[in-house]
Amino acid sequence: MEYFIENDNLIVKINSLGAEVKSVLKKDGCKEYMWYGDSKFWGRTSPVLFPFVGSLKNKQYSFEGVDYPMGQHGFARDMEFELSERTADSITFKLNSDSDTLKKYPFNFVLKISYILNKNELTVNWTVENPDGLTIYFSIGAHPAFLCPIHGEKDKAGYKLCFGDKKEMIHHGNTRDTGLALMDENISLPLASGKATITTDFFDRCTYMFEGNQTNIVGIEDPDGYRFVDVCFDTPLFAIWSPEEKNAPFICIEPWYGRCDSTTFEGDLTARDYTNILEPSQTFNGGYKMIFY
Repeated sequence: MEYFIENDNLIVKINSLGAEVKSVLKKDGCKEYMWYGDSKFWGRTSPVLFPFVGSLKNKQYSFEGVDYPMGQHGFARDMEFELSERTADSITFKLNSDSDTLKKYPFNFVLKISYILNKNELTVNWTVENPDGLTIYFSIGAHPAFLCPIHGEKDKAGYKLCFGDKKEMIHHGNTRDTGLALMDENISLPLASGKATITTDFFDRCTYMFEGNQTNIVGIEDPDGYRFVDVCFDTPLFAIWSPEEKNAPFICIEPWYGRCDSTTFEGDLTARDYTNILEPSQTFNGGYKMIFY
């Protein structure tokens, strides 16, 4: 089911399937900021990644001696969320573990996703509750896709990714056949005045994964210097992606609490890098903010 929240600046459409933002429309000029989910390139717009971010080695994980198959980015993005709270400019959805989720992820949980509008900002809050007597191990992340080019040009060459005042960013590549991280490969992304200019082949090699809290804001700017979106976050890592060798008309800026396995990973669920640990009766809080101009 589709829901809408709005204020004087923006109208936001959210689908209860995956609690996924499908549209952010600027009232002044009817400017759309979000990718519209054409399956020719990528059929989603802004899925939540839970209880895993990225791919798992051999497409499975192990916990207490049992192997569990798991697809990329977990299962929450494909599940129907329950409407929990709603006002004119905010909305909260809830997903509870059930008999189906317990078969592939043996933990009880409550996942809440809130969207709050304030002027030209959309804040996304994630809450994970542990109602069980077991410790929970999980990852959670965002995957919002922004239209780029935003003015209808033939491609996004000449647009810029903005990283504040950084002189370079260090990222890790990934294996395109499996989606696993090549953690032994540190790659420098050189910047000019804190910006990286997008070329037609910029996204052909890999997903860009940045670790170590290198920045807490990433924006997109058109060739004339109009910066139309910022994504603000305080996550331990983030990724930037657009489909390889498709010259797709969007860019994803993805704050993550967790990531894919590395090619050399051999441990179980409790040993995965960046795994969040939630003890019984505890609550995890996280999220990010999008600013539209």
